[in-house]
Amino acid sequence: MPATSPAKSRQHIALEVLRTEWLSEHMVRVVLGGEGFDAFQDNGFTDRYVKLHFLLPEVEYPEPIDVFGLRETLPREHWPVTRTYTVRWINQQDKELAIDFVVHGDEGLAGPWAASAQPGDRLLLSGPGGAYRPQPEADWYLLAGDESALPAVAAALEALPADATGLAYLEVGSEADIQTIQAPAGMSVNWLTRGEVPAGASSLLIDAVATSSWPEGTVDAFVHGEREYMKALRDVLFKQRGLLRSQVSLSGYWARGRTEDTFQAEKREPIGKIL
Repeated sequence: MPATSPAKSRQHIALEVLRTEWLSEHMVRVVLGGEGFDAFQDNGFTDRYVKLHFLLPEVEYPEPIDVFGLRETLPREHWPVTRTYTVRWINQQDKELAIDFVVHGDEGLAGPWAASAQPGDRLLLSGPGGAYRPQPEADWYLLAGDESALPAVAAALEALPADATGLAYLEVGSEADIQTIQAPAGMSVNWLTRGEVPAGASSLLIDAVATSSWPEGTVDAFVHGEREYMKALRDVLFKQRGLLRSQVSLSGYWARGRTEDTFQAEKREPIGKIL
């Protein structure tokens, strides 16, 4: 769910659901493809993200759908609802891409959609954006995030060279939310479980990064997740650990108690500033 760069064009593509797969108790993968796949241009970032455009069921939209053109002809309350998600992986040969969704029952919009998605369902998306790929000149890597950043962290782990070393910290609700991730043998992948503590209200991720024993050498850090987590980790990384801005990719993917629409609007206000 993700990041810093806007989509490069005001166009969208239409993909169709090919299959779904439950990765853990609260995360489902939706694999997309179809005729629209060739219009998707991979940007090579491991945190590449797309805007998903959900049509409102009570509104009759003219076909063919023009997501951005609708904003010129319909009142705002009839515009498709936009949500931001990381592309977990892309398979150019099979013309497929995967997006992983956190699901908590009927909460939210995108999660319930993904949980009930069926082959042939249509999904409109635009992008991708993104800004991070592991820096090959780094001596070691620090990857940290909550569930919202799990797809981007997993993609980064899989993109690392086989001899990469470092630390990864992933906060999830319980052991049932732990999933299999491919990582170099030298990367220590640590799962942090909150238990009954609500998402966005734990100090586990912050404490883990602050108190861990760091390897020697220059680190390349990718740290993303809930906004207040990121503010606390900003101080850990820059004040406590003394990292340079060029060494760190740091961003809030969501904010506790906020809808995505409010969260995105607040990025322009002091409360929404991370860096």
